[in-house]
Amino acid sequence: YGLSNSWYIDDRMDPNQATDAACRYLKSLYNTFGRWDLAIAAYNCGPGNVRKAIRRSGYKKDFWQIYRYLPRETRSYIPQFIAINYVLNYAEEHNLFPDQKSSLALSDTIIVSQYLHLATFAHFTDIALEELLDLNPSIKRGVIPEGVRSFSLRVPADRKLYINAQRVFLYDTANKVGKEELEYLARRMTESTYGRTKNIYRVRSGDNLGSIARHYAVRVSDIQKWNHLSSTLIRTGQNLAIWTLPSYTKSNQKVYVVANQNQKLSSVITGTTYQVRRGDSLWSISKNSNVSVATIKKINKLNSNTIYPGQNLIIRGD
Repeated sequence: YGLSNSWYIDDRMDPNQATDAACRYLKSLYNTFGRWDLAIAAYNCGPGNVRKAIRRSGYKKDFWQIYRYLPRETRSYIPQFIAINYVLNYAEEHNLFPDQKSSLALSDTIIVSQYLHLATFAHFTDIALEELLDLNPSIKRGVIPEGVRSFSLRVPADRKLYINAQRVFLYDTANKVGKEELEYLARRMTESTYGRTKNIYRVRSGDNLGSIARHYAVRVSDIQKWNHLSSTLIRTGQNLAIWTLPSYTKSNQKVYVVANQNQKLSSVITGTTYQVRRGDSLWSISKNSNVSVATIKKINKLNSNTIYPGQNLIIRGD
């Protein structure tokens, strides 16, 4: 249904794309079975299992009539779905009220068709990295990789005008950091567990190493090495160790980029134009760019140390 899952991007985590795909899939299942209870059951366990349950029940076409022939999880799934639907519609009649409603800030989209390092982009657009990651949950490694075309990146609505005005500078700057390190991580030697979290997966009926590898975004050869498998044969009930890289957050970004990232962030503003952000001073800009305050004042014809957010400064070496 049009959702892709790569080492960098998992469209299934995007609420807009995932919801659209889920609705189209449910519509397809309804067209197949002609009933919403069976469509929802098929959504949970797959249409093949529902067809099997219908055959074993003597070709009954009601969820409760085929109930005993469905997988255990699906037998609970439909009643839970009905219960949640009831609560959402009749909560107030039972004096049930949410403590508080939380929502993301207003956002807008920009189109990106190049490598973009989110931490760098956030730094120069004065957007909190955590907010940028929350708005774009499909980005797993903190970057939009090369080769992606027309990626819709969500940004706070109040920063859209600034981003459009500084698009060339921002895209060029965020294109310079972390690329080699991420490519190295993506192509790491087989069976590496560096920076990864161990998961134990219990093999289910119908599984194969290919499907398990795709689910965890790892390689079949990795799973074989981690579990000392001499072939791709696995058995139902077998436990497999799967080592996965965590999704990118501000707290674990060092897993994805080198420790001297701050030096790289500094170097990208040397020899170009820098737009002053809230909290900046000539001293902090000088420190980050390795260009003296006197030089910055001279080439920008500044008579004092006063600068203001949004001001463009030319930065180049002494």
